[in-house]
Amino acid sequence: MEITEYVLNKKETLKNKVALLPVKPCLCIISVGQNNPASESYVKGKVKDAAEIGCEANRVVVDESISEEALLDLIREKNNDPKINGIIVQLPVPKHIREEAITATIDPKKDVDGFSPISKLAPCTPKGIIDYLTDEGFDFKGKNAVVLGRSNIVGRPIAKMLLDRSANVTVLHSKTSEEDRHFYLSHADLIIVAIGKEAFLDDTYDLKDSAWVVDVGINRGADGKLHGDCLPGLKVAKQTPVPKGVGLLTRIALMENLLEAAK
Repeated sequence: MEITEYVLNKKETLKNKVALLPVKPCLCIISVGQNNPASESYVKGKVKDAAEIGCEANRVVVDESISEEALLDLIREKNNDPKINGIIVQLPVPKHIREEAITATIDPKKDVDGFSPISKLAPCTPKGIIDYLTDEGFDFKGKNAVVLGRSNIVGRPIAKMLLDRSANVTVLHSKTSEEDRHFYLSHADLIIVAIGKEAFLDDTYDLKDSAWVVDVGINRGADGKLHGDCLPGLKVAKQTPVPKGVGLLTRIALMENLLEAAK
């Protein structure tokens, strides 16, 4: 099933669930500045998703010059607001603000991004990917899964989720030799690419015809268009598109987490 159709079906299911709740779930989106076009587009998408399933999404925009402590005070204020079920701080944030301080301050019960190590909710991008692959019938057990990238947002958590589903997991990164990278990718049944480099996985790699490739990257190319970390049209069994791919899966996972938090 195409991701767009899959997400539409998920939205309809969530809309029906929200309709049964006595109070609409409420998401608070905190943005530090409005100078990042990709972030702005993503925030608008989240607001749109919330409206479509019957939830509220309130956005708070603060100036980029805000101090870290002032931002954390704002988060604490939202933590204590009983009307708010979920809180996210749109990344990236200015360099003078530590992302780990944000994660540590958001109430784990309201951490719908799932970034806190004590949150009961899974990180949205890994959750969205795993749910989609499961729905599509991918059998993780005993399969060779290669994760390109080791970020705390995607690479590390999705590697753990794959291990939990009995896949054989290899995480590759910037220190992996080119020879080893080609070796592991040539044996991979599932490849998750999340490194932020346009067309990094290209046709110079000898991939299995039966492999599934999930492209997490989103890069603004010299042509002004959005491109993934993978060259389009790789000779594999399945490859997620960019755009209208993992970004949509992340957003629907966020809505599922919001509903779970509200419950």
